[in-house]
Amino acid sequence: MDPSQRFHRHFQASATTIQEQIAHLPNISSVGGERQDAIDHVLSGISRLSYEVADAADYVPAYDRRMYDKALKALQEQLDETKAKFAPKSRFQFKPRTGQATAGGVDPRRFVPAGSSSPASVDTASTSTTTPQTTPSLDSSEQRDGPALPPTITTTPAAPAKNYNEEIARPGLKIQGEVRRPSFSSARDINISGHRGLHILLPSSASRATSSGVLMDLTGCIVDMSIPTLPRNAPFASLALRDIDRCLIVAGHVNGSVHLTNLKDCVLVVVARQVRIHECENVDLYLHCASRPIVEFCKGMRFAPAPASFTTKEDEQSTNQWDQVDDFKWLKADHSPNWSILPKEDRVPDQVWRDTVIGGSGFVGVNDILTKVGIRSK
Repeated sequence: MDPSQRFHRHFQASATTIQEQIAHLPNISSVGGERQDAIDHVLSGISRLSYEVADAADYVPAYDRRMYDKALKALQEQLDETKAKFAPKSRFQFKPRTGQATAGGVDPRRFVPAGSSSPASVDTASTSTTTPQTTPSLDSSEQRDGPALPPTITTTPAAPAKNYNEEIARPGLKIQGEVRRPSFSSARDINISGHRGLHILLPSSASRATSSGVLMDLTGCIVDMSIPTLPRNAPFASLALRDIDRCLIVAGHVNGSVHLTNLKDCVLVVVARQVRIHECENVDLYLHCASRPIVEFCKGMRFAPAPASFTTKEDEQSTNQWDQVDDFKWLKADHSPNWSILPKEDRVPDQVWRDTVIGGSGFVGVNDILTKVGIRSK
């Protein structure tokens, strides 16, 4: 099967999954942000699929790309229509003033709703709110029940989101040696970037922020996200890793796609539905994948099954295509020289995963752990 046909099957399967997710949205409770999380998951899926269509431009015919773009647009429209049904209906409506009122020279900025004491109160309020240029008009039922409160636009700025990267980098947050444990309890997404030589371990509280994950610009670090992404907690909906050098990344579980871009001299552990690898070099990938991994513009990629320390019984019973790799830039019949199976004698022993990577947190230095998993300092 040529790459274009493979991608066609992949696109159809992904689009069908997204359609099913959209159709299921009305059945998800809006309490506690559950429905919004599901909507974010769908948006992430559409965005990811759009990204994959763009990546496939080299081997997918122009006509097919146009069809894929139309299908993506239809998915977005379907999502927008479904979201519109959830929007609360407001009894309050803005109606333009009648020509008679305008002719009378009434300044709409001095409109006084029923129950206000004087026009002056509106002038005072206008310093903190923005008044529409049209005058709100209430129907008879609203007049009987009392006027609905018109929407106001406050000038008070929203509280800034917590900067967890700043917290991670703060020297005073060292706990048990070199390990940083950012909670991500008030975040929706995991974003870890711009660190050097740190050991970062996400606690279970970070499971509230796994709608998507991004790791980028890391050097000589260890990042373990396995605890909050266990199936009993909250696996990532999607995960992207970019511009990472000499790092050990235990990415945990990902229900959707993983995108790896520009990783060099790294070791990665992940359980995912899909994995796409771009421009990576000398990376050992310990993988459990429900579909065929894809590599492009890579060299020195080595694959091995995910270690038992980071998989579940359900993972062991499910399909794992960790070694069924497709190199989209190698279309010859013989094996691609850009990837290989990691020899058993070169794999990290289970004891190291268990006793050093997991059990040694805070007691074994970052460089010592990196050396144990085969990452040498430069």
